[in-house]
Amino acid sequence: MGEDTKVYVGIDVGGTSVKEGLFDSEGNLLGKVSVPTPPLVDETGYAAVTGGIDQLLADTGRQITDVLGVGFALPCPVPASGEITLAANITVDGAGLKDAVAAHCTEAAVRYVNDANAAAMGELWRGAAAGRRSMVMVTIGTGLGGGVVVDGKVIDGAFGAGGEIGHITVNPHEERECGCGRHGCLEQYASATGMVNDYLRACEAHGATPHELSGPSDSRTVFQLCREGDPIALEAEGVFTDYLAHGLAIISAVVDPEIYVLGGGASASSDVYLDDLRRKFAERALSVSTTTPIEIASLGNDAGIIGAAYVSLQAAREA
Repeated sequence: MGEDTKVYVGIDVGGTSVKEGLFDSEGNLLGKVSVPTPPLVDETGYAAVTGGIDQLLADTGRQITDVLGVGFALPCPVPASGEITLAANITVDGAGLKDAVAAHCTEAAVRYVNDANAAAMGELWRGAAAGRRSMVMVTIGTGLGGGVVVDGKVIDGAFGAGGEIGHITVNPHEERECGCGRHGCLEQYASATGMVNDYLRACEAHGATPHELSGPSDSRTVFQLCREGDPIALEAEGVFTDYLAHGLAIISAVVDPEIYVLGGGASASSDVYLDDLRRKFAERALSVSTTTPIEIASLGNDAGIIGAAYVSLQAAREA
């Protein structure tokens, strides 16, 4: 088998499913499988992951020795050491899983990466930030996640807090508590949940009855109200973009990335707020950073597996 048979596996571990993708060294997706997420703490759980790898190889005519890297995108902090100490949304024995996969894929470098950081690396490799060396991924979902890439490398941080941009303090006077236990974090205003809260607070301030929402993070409905010209929803959009632009301006003064890429569910409503965000960012950022592009992610739900595979490719080349 030649060099063109060498492949890399990206595995995105979610709360309900494990998605696995097989890639060549150019980032081309060769195959993909998905299985329900088992507790990744024993041989049964590990076998579900390695079985998925075997299925991908069988479907594409590769051998286990062709796998040079396996990367995992995990929904938890992953420090530079790679040792997982906190996993709130999944049940995983990090050391045991890594050992099991390394024993199964004997030629492969095995690496963990936070899922938001993996999405950032995916967009850098094959998505909206392709061709860049630095970028910041902003994932606008129920909360606000992020991934910071500098000189082609994702910044995990010494303790796994690298890229936790949703917890930049933007309002020290906020009385409401963030999910992290602190107050005035960026994600309290500039996330799907934040947008809903911005809207509900504006309704309360104006003595207006809120439009019916499907849940506490139903920003889609609020953004649709913006499209229809609802003045209270538009006021909430102003709060959303004010804080997000403020947060990005802070990040630019520290990282100064080549591009910002917006992903997550609320990025689907970017037609409502993207122009406003770009304008406000240009007003707030340090003058040298005002023209930093702010674009929308292009990889969708595959960003995690693509980025995880890319991290494993980098690890294999450094080995």
